Amino acid sequence: MTSMEQVEKRVAAFLDTCRRQGVKATHQRTEILRELAGSEEHPDAETILVRVRRRIPAISVDTVYRTLRMLEDKGVIARVGSLRDRARFDANTDRHHHFVCTECGMIGDFYSDAMDRLPVPGEVSEMGSVEGVYVELRGICRKCKRKAMETEGRTVE
Repeated sequence: MTSMEQVEKRVAAFLDTCRRQGVKATHQRTEILRELAGSEEHPDAETILVRVRRRIPAISVDTVYRTLRMLEDKGVIARVGSLRDRARFDANTDRHHHFVCTECGMIGDFYSDAMDRLPVPGEVSEMGSVEGVYVELRGICRKCKRKAMETEGRTVE
């Protein structure tokens, strides 16, 4: 779980963005961001909806989706890739990269100065201007690897 200090920092940044851009920082929007900012699992919209409904039972599916789109448009959150069919979101907009498990869909953050400095290939620059580079590594997470090994009757290291 992300520290409360980080969550509140992200909520404060959201509120500041709303003030600067003339966007209403409603209770529902703030709670959606708070839920996302408190999670390291990169939840999808449905997961966020279920969790926010614990605090705001009347919140609608439409409100969650519209809010996530607005937060993405304002640069407060980022949509992250997944092998699954649902879009996943990340409140951590600091420069970082992702590891995606090809078995369970888990997404984990990692930081790498070397990957931050990857050169943009010339052919990509010809397509348009690059605003950021995000690396996504795909593989099998420790939990899925352990489960597969146990299923095969092999010992786990």
